[in-house]
Amino acid sequence: MGNRAHKVAVLNVVALSRSVLSERTPHLNALIERGATTTLVPDLPAVTCTSQSSMLTGLPVREHAVVANGWYDRKHQEPRFWKQSNRLVHGTKVWETARDRDPECTCANLFWWFNMYSSADVSVTPRPQYRADGTKVPDCYSHPARWRDELQAALGPFPLFRFWGPLAGIESSRWIADAARMTDERFDPTLSLVYLPHLDYALQKHGPGSPEALDAAGEIDAVVGGLVEHYESRGASVLVVSEYGIEPVKEGGAVHPNRVLREAGLIAVREEHGRELLDCGASRAFALADHQVAHVYCSDDESRECARAALESAPGVERVLGRDEQRELGLDHERAGELLVVCEPGCWCTYYFWTDDARAPDFARTVDIHRKPGYDPCELFIDPAIALPKLRLAGKLAKKKLGFRTLMDVIPLDASLVRGTHGRVEVEEPYAPILIEPEDGVLSERHSAMPMRGVHDVILEHMFPEG
Repeated sequence: MGNRAHKVAVLNVVALSRSVLSERTPHLNALIERGATTTLVPDLPAVTCTSQSSMLTGLPVREHAVVANGWYDRKHQEPRFWKQSNRLVHGTKVWETARDRDPECTCANLFWWFNMYSSADVSVTPRPQYRADGTKVPDCYSHPARWRDELQAALGPFPLFRFWGPLAGIESSRWIADAARMTDERFDPTLSLVYLPHLDYALQKHGPGSPEALDAAGEIDAVVGGLVEHYESRGASVLVVSEYGIEPVKEGGAVHPNRVLREAGLIAVREEHGRELLDCGASRAFALADHQVAHVYCSDDESRECARAALESAPGVERVLGRDEQRELGLDHERAGELLVVCEPGCWCTYYFWTDDARAPDFARTVDIHRKPGYDPCELFIDPAIALPKLRLAGKLAKKKLGFRTLMDVIPLDASLVRGTHGRVEVEEPYAPILIEPEDGVLSERHSAMPMRGVHDVILEHMFPEG
């Protein structure tokens, strides 16, 4: 019986840091007071997919292969962002290691990324329907497949448009928390992984310390409190983790690496219906932006050196890492760019490659996480230039319901709207991600910051406290 796994729940409260704790977060405060807390140091880049892969495998980037939220597929000559197959993550996952120790150990993964076709016993993750008429229908994927139907019958359709986009809010985190409780009651997994994204939205839109961020912290605190009560009533140890912390964006903090490369003559674009598209395969060098970093893919040595010189002199760029520098940081994987741009504190990278907004691609003003060559935080906003935006949205939704194709072009192209960002590893202490564990924890003797990949071992230590 010595190898029998103890029940553990890991709550991923995205963007949680000490900067958001206040009297508005009584449940998180109580966990900290009765347990132990440590600062986490993410692998570079400190973004969702990389941080989660580091936590769940305990491996550096060069081994788990998740170099960012997306990368350039050199074989297909296409950017690939926000893909979902778990086979993209290399290495043994924490639940697989636990299962080796205790064959009866089971795992439920609720909305952590790369959650399709994994070896977890239960999976639930966003998966909208993209219908032939151009509509995007809220939905989710699950394993077992029938569990998706049972969850949505009980909770309603997964609120996709509250999960990401200008309407993102607490509703999606509440839905995930309710799904986590139902999953725990039905399957009683040994290890539960629960993703709670709400705080992230307000911090990126309004910045740390804003009234909106404080409100969001209070809302997610209530969700966390309910989950802690549930899991502890069923004998589980509860860990709270964060993938990254968010720091304020300074005035003029947007960096446009693709525009820098275009000015240097390295970007190729093609025109379609009077609009421009980035032609990655024909470019000598281009950037895939991801928050405070950007992977730069270069066609040859000469283009790489030209790109490096242009980017190193660009305002807001702190450093540009070549292959040797990436190797020193454990980032040397074939998916990575020949160069990696890292912004200065308070700055972040856009994916913008056009120089005239009138020629931006049609998807630039929509929520389209797969076609854009990089992450776009402006998808959290409705363009403030739109008069009566709610009326315009209602009209477009009415057209869609009637079966007409219409473009939901309400997203601004104004990068100055963004107030919070992440991706750098070296951040001021209040904005660093943290790990909170219960009073029967293993962190009490640790006084220094812990690498993000160390969360893997902490989870196992709680699952197998006797070694």
